[in-house]
Amino acid sequence: MRHASHQALSRTVRTEQPARTGHGAGGDRSARRAVTVFPILVLAAGALGLLLPGSFDGWGEAVPYLLGVVMFCMGITMTPEDFRGVARRPWAVALGLVAHYVIMPGLGWAVAHLLQLPPQLAAGVILVGCAPSGTASNVVTYLARGDVALSVSVATVSTLVAPLVTPPLTLLLAGSYLPVDAGSMVADILKTVLLPVLAGLVVRLLAGRYVQRALPVLPWLSALTIAVIVIVVVAGSADAIRSAAGLVFLAVVLHNGLGLLLGYGAGRLGRLGEPGSRAMAFEVGMQNSGLAASLATAHFSPLAALPAAVFSVWHNVSGALAAAWLSRRGR
Repeated sequence: MRHASHQALSRTVRTEQPARTGHGAGGDRSARRAVTVFPILVLAAGALGLLLPGSFDGWGEAVPYLLGVVMFCMGITMTPEDFRGVARRPWAVALGLVAHYVIMPGLGWAVAHLLQLPPQLAAGVILVGCAPSGTASNVVTYLARGDVALSVSVATVSTLVAPLVTPPLTLLLAGSYLPVDAGSMVADILKTVLLPVLAGLVVRLLAGRYVQRALPVLPWLSALTIAVIVIVVVAGSADAIRSAAGLVFLAVVLHNGLGLLLGYGAGRLGRLGEPGSRAMAFEVGMQNSGLAASLATAHFSPLAALPAAVFSVWHNVSGALAAAWLSRRGR
């Protein structure tokens, strides 16, 4: 989902980055600890949903509200610097935005077609590809010694344009598998993503001093909220997971892995340099799977949300591994 640590954590990491603030190893340890803990938390949540599915009957209706909490936390951590970063590097941000919304949706369709997925699973994989960037990408970019400012800018813009981009892309690519109500999907993204983000921005502007004190808590609030989303989604698809887990896992690994590779390649082709290319890899390959799960549950079925649930776990694991490998390579 918007994983490994949400936007609040990513911005905490950015401000704690030793090269920029001189906080030294403390910020690095905090980021590494969070990136280590979050996948474990999500795995535990998935296991709980799988083992005790009946305990969470009726919780599905809460998923959009839970996602709203995560997006509110994202908005409350945004600062004017985030938007100035977009204005300073419009070409790089535009490249990241186009690469994200071209590569991942296209890969989702290609993977679904290649593996001949059933319609519900195919629509779910495509919807994951059409979602905006995942906030964990910011933290992982930092750990990989990538361009964190570019990563934050692309993640911010991809989220803000999601109501205009995600529904029509889903209709175009998944419409042959299942009926897609793009208009209703736009309304849902506005309610669960854009409005909470804007509300968080307003709170930050009006009560910035108090928000600053709460910032260390926000990443873990979002992490726990995302874990609950995973529990609900997995519990709603427990039987399907047992019968189709291998196929879904293969689809997710291909989707995420190819996204990371092609995102890095897009950065190299765009001459963004090594740090920028690393940022592009994670901005393209890591998705807001929490939004995808919420939309799949509301517009398709709990089964269609299964790829998003698996993606939410896997992209944090693969991202952390890729970051560790890249950080050892230097720049």
